[in-house]
Amino acid sequence: MSRGDSSTSDSSPTADLQISVSIRNSEAPSQAWTLHCPAGGTLPDAAAACRKLGQIDDPFAPVPEGTACTQIFGGPEIADVSGTFNGKAVDTQFSRGNGCELERWKRVGFLFPGVS
Repeated sequence: MSRGDSSTSDSSPTADLQISVSIRNSEAPSQAWTLHCPAGGTLPDAAAACRKLGQIDDPFAPVPEGTACTQIFGGPEIADVSGTFNGKAVDTQFSRGNGCELERWKRVGFLFPGVS
């Protein structure tokens, strides 16, 4: 999975995303935001989020099957992201249940404000 800057970082991505964060096995209410790029929605600092998404190659890619992951638990939070990004459908879930998922969460953690 590539983590470098994309070669198209000069152009803004297009996105229409719904984002929610909940805590596994908790009755605490979910937090929810929208993000519309180039710069709109309810996500705090949407313009910066759009810019950051445009600098990540395939920000919603899953952890490749067969990847060996450390058993580091980062927290019970789960984030669901759905909608479209650069014209492609997005329907994915992020967790912090192991080292691979934790790294994946950190790459787009700016989409989940208030969750460290």
